[in-house]
Amino acid sequence: MDKIALIVGASGISGNNLAKELLQNNWITYGITRNSEVKLEGLKNIKADLLDLKSLEEALKEIKPTHVFFTAWMRMETEADNIRVNAAMVRNLLQVLASKKSVQHVALVTGLKHYLGPFEAYAQEGFLPETPVREEHPRLKLDNFYYAQEDEIFAAASRDGFTWSIHRSHTVIGQAVGNLMNMGTTLAVYASICKEKGTPFIWPGSAAQWNGISDVTDAQLLAKQFLWAATTPEAANQAFNVVNGDVFRWSWLWKQIAAYFGIEYQGFVANNSSLEEIMQEDEVIWKKMAAQHNLAESNLNRLASPWHTDLDLSRPIEVMTDMSKSRKLGFTEYQDTRESFFNLFDKLKEQHIIPS
Repeated sequence: MDKIALIVGASGISGNNLAKELLQNNWITYGITRNSEVKLEGLKNIKADLLDLKSLEEALKEIKPTHVFFTAWMRMETEADNIRVNAAMVRNLLQVLASKKSVQHVALVTGLKHYLGPFEAYAQEGFLPETPVREEHPRLKLDNFYYAQEDEIFAAASRDGFTWSIHRSHTVIGQAVGNLMNMGTTLAVYASICKEKGTPFIWPGSAAQWNGISDVTDAQLLAKQFLWAATTPEAANQAFNVVNGDVFRWSWLWKQIAAYFGIEYQGFVANNSSLEEIMQEDEVIWKKMAAQHNLAESNLNRLASPWHTDLDLSRPIEVMTDMSKSRKLGFTEYQDTRESFFNLFDKLKEQHIIPS
């Protein structure tokens, strides 16, 4: 039987790479977004507001997906609002699909805030996990929209009889414009501005992150784990960490990124500025660079998310992710992290997002 995928957030880093992976494996693939039109050959675009049941019912009237992948979220001012809005998005879509009785599997991408806490209490003393983080770690005693999204899926699965998988990524690296959490492109833009201004590539984070061990998740590897979990019976109804499979120290990778762009770097110093502070006046120079180099996007805010990069780089502990669970069940994909960043930078140059 045909596998029919419905991707929530097909324009984002995770969703776009997942769409490519599914299409390459001959899945019928729909991408649902609120406003954007995703230009990807073979992808069937749907526009709907997940907070509006009537909008969803109309958009999905003729569609009966076998697999649903949630790769999008909406950022609100408070965690309470994050919970209210993002849980409703999941609940509404699964409610609309329930009567079709077509859904076999639902997957959700979350992240290490599952272990480190929500934005309002992120990596704070008293809530720091033992690392490497493992799927067996209990939920924190904190409100968290990731938990709310999971609970909506668990409830719908119990009601409708589908299987599910949760994918906990760590800093997804991949190409997307307008994404809320995009460290790779943020660092590429920051390095490009440093090169333009003739200033060093200054480390904006903590000593613990500079010296400690870390890992990240390539969007293409995440897509492969999505597909694996959706088609592997042994993976049903489980949560999985997902990272590249290697580890690194930022004290090493920061130098590598600086060398790629041909710029000087500065490592950790006490009382350093955040990236948000460093880049707060860069909108003007980016507009000039966009005009000079004929770049595709002149709005710095659609490319760089320094607030999110600061969250990762300022953590007071080293953070790494255990992948034993999915490895034991047969997921053996691997991605070199330096190549993840460099491949992304190459794509950004090819697409005229950053100067060549």
